[in-house]
Amino acid sequence: MEKSFSIPISRRDFMKMAGLAAAGALAGSAVGTPENVLAAPNDRKMGTMIYAGKEIPVLYSVDVCVAGGGPSGTAAAVMSSRNGAKTVLVERGVALGGLAVLGCVYPFMDTFAPDSDTPYVAEVKERLRKHGIEPFDGVTQQTWHNPEILSLIYDEMCEEAGVEVLYHTVLVDTIQHGSVMEACIVQTIAGLAAIRAKTFIDSTGDAFLSRAAGVPYERGYEKTGNNQPLSFRFEMGGIDVDRLYQHVAVELKEDWCKSKPPYFEIAEAMHRKQRYKLEDLMAEGVKNGEITQEEAEYMQAYTILGKNGVMSMNCPEIPVKFSASDPVSYSKAVAYGRKMMHNIANYLIRHLPGFEKAFISREAAMLGARESWRIRGKYYLVEDDYHNQSRFADAVCRTAWFIDAHGEKVSEKLPKGAFYEIPYGSLITEQIENLLVTGRCISASFILQASMRIQPTCMSIGEAAGIAAAWGVTHKIAANAIKWEEIPADKRSYVSANTKS
Repeated sequence: MEKSFSIPISRRDFMKMAGLAAAGALAGSAVGTPENVLAAPNDRKMGTMIYAGKEIPVLYSVDVCVAGGGPSGTAAAVMSSRNGAKTVLVERGVALGGLAVLGCVYPFMDTFAPDSDTPYVAEVKERLRKHGIEPFDGVTQQTWHNPEILSLIYDEMCEEAGVEVLYHTVLVDTIQHGSVMEACIVQTIAGLAAIRAKTFIDSTGDAFLSRAAGVPYERGYEKTGNNQPLSFRFEMGGIDVDRLYQHVAVELKEDWCKSKPPYFEIAEAMHRKQRYKLEDLMAEGVKNGEITQEEAEYMQAYTILGKNGVMSMNCPEIPVKFSASDPVSYSKAVAYGRKMMHNIANYLIRHLPGFEKAFISREAAMLGARESWRIRGKYYLVEDDYHNQSRFADAVCRTAWFIDAHGEKVSEKLPKGAFYEIPYGSLITEQIENLLVTGRCISASFILQASMRIQPTCMSIGEAAGIAAAWGVTHKIAANAIKWEEIPADKRSYVSANTKS
């Protein structure tokens, strides 16, 4: 279990070297004292705070601050605000949706669990329909969407709920007093600023807010230290989808994808048990020296609704030697992955029928991190919870997506109708009273996280966190003292299967 940042020097020493240390400097998970903090009234004149020897403005003083506007964070912010909490959502990009929008991770996978859609998830799907996107293909249960429409929907939901969204804003640090987080420090287009809140929700995906506050965490697989491999997804336009379907489904007789255009998928993964018809094509490229073995290992593509002739490419899978939790390695992975991307695209253009006039039309604005950091919370989910189909009185959602730890372990699916639940205890910590954690960085082992990390499940976790945060503010209960199961059932997004009548 790791408890500090793994960089060559401490954060305190780093700040001293940068000339930022002063009597009021706060580094890492340092504790803020009352003398550091100027009063910030609950009106538009928020006051200022002293951070690292500097007086910085307080942009917001709210009930709930959500860090990260991905599927989980957006759900948390919307539900917090709908339940009466004044809420601000901090997003480092210029669109909500996280990997679904900025990372080209498309479509939403199916949880495989019956009745797993919580109200927020069902609403997102219905809003897609109202925008002309039918999310279901009639065969599978994965949710086909459109990234630009999805980001618009999230904007609409936040605006309707009264969420204040702060775009192009990056988390820097936290200020705490004992076990209470008082503020987070952010870098905005105007410089450093602070956001004060009664409750904070860490939806960063990388547990940044939690780690900055000193919450214990893990990263990578305990047996190897490796994170799951990164991806650098992209879109290709100019594809003749009908010709592609004819070649793959009819000529090659690939029956793996049961749906038909406009819902169509191609795939191959050499390290999986599944034998794909397109493996021979990719293997030939390796043999001829046109692509590398790394580039041939994993290739997948989905049509995008509303974008005729465009497919979302779920590749390349960047080699595991690059780390999702090391800043230097991550940066090197970007250039390495981009080279892989172009090599794969050019090879498909030369050799895959339907791709003759194709081109790269969009790069993801972020690498796809399947796993990086995970907190150690009050309850730690493990692989046995998957196989034993665990139930919890404080469950916030259910899922049955298989254990999909790329390069490490892929488990068989649970029996039809089976599922396990995710407890509220995995969203809260012992160390920080007013902190909730959502999405792929909740308290879970590497192997279990490989099952719960899919977007619908993360959305449901965020939905519950938003409800709990607002409930705690309203009833003056610390987030880590809330008993989810004691919130009235009609106020919860999910009631445990064990307690339903």
